[in-house]
Amino acid sequence: MKVYLIIIQGFYLLTLLPWFFIWGLSFMVFDNGISFWGISIMIVVSLYPVAVAICSILSWLLKEKVKSLNIFLISAIPLLWVTSLVAVIIGY
Repeated sequence: MKVYLIIIQGFYLLTLLPWFFIWGLSFMVFDNGISFWGISIMIVVSLYPVAVAICSILSWLLKEKVKSLNIFLISAIPLLWVTSLVAVIIGY
């Protein structure tokens, strides 16, 4: 399980580089004014590094206390952002 956590967190570290670029571009949702949709997009995009940090910390803290499947699920939560971005890119 330790090797899995190191690999997945290395992947998350690599995805933070394009996230910073996407986060900067996502401010363009406010070009037509402030809207609920724009604020929602900014919140979702901005929460990615928070989810990575929280899930990584929880995975390491709970590594010995809970089952491996639960650790896998906790550490895979930030993959929702990654798979959503890949789906949007493929959809275009």
